[in-house]
Amino acid sequence: PGDQEAGELGLAAVPGRQAAFRQGLEAAVHYARAVGCPRIHVMAGRVPLGTDRAAVSGEMETTFIENLRYTADLLSQENMIGLLEPINNRITDPRYYLNTPHQAAAILEKVGRPNLKLQLDLFHCQIMDGNLSRNLEMYFPLIGHIQIAQVPGRHEPDSPGELNFPYIFELLESLGYTGYVGCEYAPKGDTLEGLGWLRSYWESRGLQHGGTSKAAK
Repeated sequence: PGDQEAGELGLAAVPGRQAAFRQGLEAAVHYARAVGCPRIHVMAGRVPLGTDRAAVSGEMETTFIENLRYTADLLSQENMIGLLEPINNRITDPRYYLNTPHQAAAILEKVGRPNLKLQLDLFHCQIMDGNLSRNLEMYFPLIGHIQIAQVPGRHEPDSPGELNFPYIFELLESLGYTGYVGCEYAPKGDTLEGLGWLRSYWESRGLQHGGTSKAAK
């Protein structure tokens, strides 16, 4: 993420911070290798303070593409995947550079490396664009990781909000998604208590806690 105390949230698209980005990436690879994690979120970063987004977007994209190609080459040696996550600039971070799956897909196409994928957080996607079913179908070939949170509160999937997660989970299954679904939400209370939605979902699917089939027992 760069120097968070200085207001940074990633460096990959920030002009003039290429050396610091590479140093941070190498540290991330070291940690990922140690814990056996095959995916790394490559954070784009924020539009620099005092600059206009439109005025610096071209330079930031050029920097991002250059750093992503370097990332892809490094991660290919480790058999790892780099992930790009659009973060909404309406609620969460007004200055974050990468905001929509459309923008991320266009950058991934320009970079053209198979070990770079889209990290689609449905919370951010809903806030920026909605149209989740079509977006999941359209960008499914690019997706390397899914994250979830209810909108607008960013709490558990069964908390009050806009998204129908049982429908979304079934859609992901029908599309053939076999990866993890990250719970990128803030529990309203205790973490374990907040996982009641998952136990209820398993039971609705005829599964035991832990996702094993009752029939298999």
